[in-house]
Amino acid sequence: MSSPNEPHSHYESHDPVESVVPAIPVVLPLVGGALMFLLAFIAIYMA
Repeated sequence: MSSPNEPHSHYESHDPVESVVPAIPVVLPLVGGALMFLLAFIAIYMA
């Protein structure tokens, strides 16, 4: 286990989740809006 003061290794693997996290505040409302639109469309179509 590495200590917090120890510099990170050059060969440390890249975490793909960390590259996605900054986009969450933009993507989440857009996907939510699209999902609500599709559910409303289905509800109107079925009525």
